[in-house]
Amino acid sequence: MTPPVPRTLLLSPSDLRAIVEGVGLHALMDELIQTLTTALRELDASLTQVNKREGFSLVNELRPAGALEWMPVLRRGESMTMKVVGYSPSNPAEAGLPTVIATNSVYDARTGHLMALMDGVFATALRTGAASAVASRCLAAPDSRVLGLVGCGAQAVTQLHALSRVFRLEQVLVHDVNPEAARSFVRRVAFLGLDVRPTLLTDLEARSDILCTATTVAVGAGPVISGHALQPHAHINAVGSDLPGKTELPLALLRRSLVCPDFPSQARVEGECQQLHPDQIGPDLATVVQQPEEFQGWRLRNTVFDSTGHALEDQVVTRLLLEHARRMQLGTHVSVEGLGGDPLDPYALMRGDATGRTETQRRAVGA
Repeated sequence: MTPPVPRTLLLSPSDLRAIVEGVGLHALMDELIQTLTTALRELDASLTQVNKREGFSLVNELRPAGALEWMPVLRRGESMTMKVVGYSPSNPAEAGLPTVIATNSVYDARTGHLMALMDGVFATALRTGAASAVASRCLAAPDSRVLGLVGCGAQAVTQLHALSRVFRLEQVLVHDVNPEAARSFVRRVAFLGLDVRPTLLTDLEARSDILCTATTVAVGAGPVISGHALQPHAHINAVGSDLPGKTELPLALLRRSLVCPDFPSQARVEGECQQLHPDQIGPDLATVVQQPEEFQGWRLRNTVFDSTGHALEDQVVTRLLLEHARRMQLGTHVSVEGLGGDPLDPYALMRGDATGRTETQRRAVGA
């Protein structure tokens, strides 16, 4: 009997919307935060290989610098998850598109077959928010009540959502160099039922227990906060640095803080850690999650989570969404690869021979 030709599960935005409607947005975020925490706690380099982000810098004299990159992670003997992501700060104004556009794909590590393909815009925003929640739960003061958001774009929505799931936030202070973005942010996060207030940057810095920077500041134009009047216990999730030369935090703040990168080799190139000597960089997030007792004392001092985007996070959110899709029987199976014909004849399928196999292969499968 001839084995079935493997196909690719394609998840469309409507499939993801059905997952959100079926599971619930809050429940999905809670599940992702917990699943990511577990993945970091159990991370084993002998089983999971994570490569740092690589790609192309897109430089245009008329536009802010962008990038087109790929982020792979391999579960040995099982699968590879790959995100291809474009970062284009001019997208919202010029094309009406998100700053970050991505697709997530999953490959069979044994055969190379493309098993699944899905949107990565929603997944990237979701997992980046969840990562900040995991880091903040380890490093921020447990009774943090005031959150400050510098930058009110798409990522700020999931930063607030995720942090609201692990802290009892009483007030959210927001600031953006574009006042309209700050005003519209109040509407975009109304579903959370929180007290969200646009405010001056100096007020935000002085009052926040937790502060998130999620900006599209240009290369060489940072920092975006002064760091002078922060609370002595303030924890910062620095989310916006993702290019060499692009930073959001002042060097003096980094030097007095425990700086925890998501992925050290990547953060040293394009995160806040690029400002520091290696000896000044603290443990990575996985270490903090695995040994929380070692860093309890820092919860009353300044700490920084240098979030450049960890491919492990992409693997976790992709697997989670695929699990829900399969359980709910969502998605469309499509034939993308040229499979099913004679594997020794690349022209077989092009001739319409979808079942041609060699005699040896037919005997092997009992055909």
